[in-house]
Amino acid sequence: MRRALRPIRLGVVGACLVVVGALVAAPSAAGAAGPGARSWMDRSLRPEVRAGRLLAEMTLAEKIGQMTQAERAAVGGDPSLVATWRLGSLLSGGGSTPTPNTPEAWANMVDAFQTQALRTRLGIPLLYGVDSVHGHGNLVGATVFPHNIGLGATRDPRLVEQVEHVTASETRATGPQWVFAPCVCVARDLRWGRTYESFGEDPGLVIKMETAIDGFQGRPGELDEPDRVLATAKHYAGDGDTEYGTGSGDYPIDQGITVTSRRDFARIDLSPYVAAVRGHDVGSVMPSFSSVDWTEDGVGNPLKMHAHRELITGVLKRAIGFDGLVISDWEGIHQLPGDYAAQVRTGVNAGIDMFMEPYSYQDFETTLTAEVAAGRVPVARIDDAVRRILTKKFELGLFEHPFTDRRNLGQVGSAAHRALARRAVAESQVLLKNRGKVLPLSGGERIYVAGSNADDIGNQAGGWTVAWQGLSGDTIPGNTILEGIRQVAPHAQVTFSEDASAPTAGADVGIVVVGETPYAEGFGDVGGPLWQDNGVPREPKTMRLSDADRAAVDRVCGSIARCVVVVVSGRPLVLTDQVGQMDALVASWLPGSQGEGVADVLFGKRPFTGRLSMTWPRSLEQEPINVGDRDYHPLFPYGWGLGT
Repeated sequence: MRRALRPIRLGVVGACLVVVGALVAAPSAAGAAGPGARSWMDRSLRPEVRAGRLLAEMTLAEKIGQMTQAERAAVGGDPSLVATWRLGSLLSGGGSTPTPNTPEAWANMVDAFQTQALRTRLGIPLLYGVDSVHGHGNLVGATVFPHNIGLGATRDPRLVEQVEHVTASETRATGPQWVFAPCVCVARDLRWGRTYESFGEDPGLVIKMETAIDGFQGRPGELDEPDRVLATAKHYAGDGDTEYGTGSGDYPIDQGITVTSRRDFARIDLSPYVAAVRGHDVGSVMPSFSSVDWTEDGVGNPLKMHAHRELITGVLKRAIGFDGLVISDWEGIHQLPGDYAAQVRTGVNAGIDMFMEPYSYQDFETTLTAEVAAGRVPVARIDDAVRRILTKKFELGLFEHPFTDRRNLGQVGSAAHRALARRAVAESQVLLKNRGKVLPLSGGERIYVAGSNADDIGNQAGGWTVAWQGLSGDTIPGNTILEGIRQVAPHAQVTFSEDASAPTAGADVGIVVVGETPYAEGFGDVGGPLWQDNGVPREPKTMRLSDADRAAVDRVCGSIARCVVVVVSGRPLVLTDQVGQMDALVASWLPGSQGEGVADVLFGKRPFTGRLSMTWPRSLEQEPINVGDRDYHPLFPYGWGLGT
């Protein structure tokens, strides 16, 4: 999912008297049931039975409204639009927040929109979604956990479940009841800008970490608790397995084409979804922007996942048995062939149930109404979609408790939650090299700290933090790695020089913290387009250290007897030509808000236990390189990790 705000399109596609009449038609006699006759409010009935009873009372316009999800920014200026268009859902894209960006303001915002939804004839509550992909990252003050690549390195399913339980609690306490997480993609090419959203390159590891779903949703019957949210397995399927050079638009690999056999697709790309559905009963699934091109029928005829009826309806819903709702990605159907009517028709008939149409929600509703009236979309398909959506709303307890349960609001960013994040950071660190057993440090040394990522909490949090693309600098509460070093080793004499220009004489050990700046999606593709901040482009994503970071490594490791390099990044970086001068090398990934977790392992407060969830290449030319390849000669293999 992504964010790209722009004005609402007010044009009506295919408008006609039939369409207008369907949207504003008065309810039928059957649909005019009063409160006393609302049998769907009987809590003794199963959620799917309640959904069926409510569905029987709905007009076509009400049904299509439930299938529509708009961006909060599109209705924020006039919240009554929620009621006017009978919207079933709203979302906050990356960086889409209330002002001020506080827990209370979030809860107030969601409740204000909910008030509008309850004004409609049937009073169907709103489902609010957000990208809590490593904590409730849109919210300033939330606990920001390591991204999935780091969680995969922990090899600790129980910890991952606890992390996502805290994320669920902080998210639902502020209003949203639905998260677009976890990503269960299997990242097979490090040049992909979403690599850090993957738990690992091996589908077995991804499946092992799907306890994340349990952390979000709880056990069966717990979804209506105030510390649980509806989870989303994404991006179905194959988004981490696309070929470099096949990406959409300016993206070299993101949103590209997975060229594969059905057998390999089932083994690598599909297997995490089988486990997510059958093992964890995930509540929603989001199709990928990417395409699939089967090798069995000849390469050259890829099909977008948002149009893939075989894989969405035939495989996911029927063969695997998924009974939740399928939510499109951000304007996902806009990438399908044909005009807008064809895109809507294709997406619905493929099996998508709810449509993330952030600023096209009005066009979507009128267009789908016309398609149904013309017989190109069966009413049975509409009913199936709405039944799935309503069932989840009943399971979430929204009909009984539509407004935010704020009992856990005071726990957002609490000391207990940050302590868990600190532990997750420590367990995610991977010790790649430790010549002479430099680590752990005693804490009494004279320490020289350098590097661009030593004192930048925005960089160590990465993308999907406060803004879609993330932001460098002092963006969120927490501790940088430098602050963590000073906290964990209070008796050490610490000198900090970001560019290593300060004299190094007298230092016992150097710690150089280097790596990447934030990015998300295709803007993180190696060789991809450059994101701009107020017209200023960010540095290119190359999987190599910047010149400044390389110079800092050379200066510190060339002048101090013991040299430790810590890499803060969303994927392994090419370090082959400098690794020889490093005494110790640590893969820190994107640790989030608690940099003191990195210091914990550097100084032996916790042992190094992390292992690589991704193969570490010798060169960029080796990509894609994955465990099990015939020609497998990486710098550090998958699963590598030294202990202390």
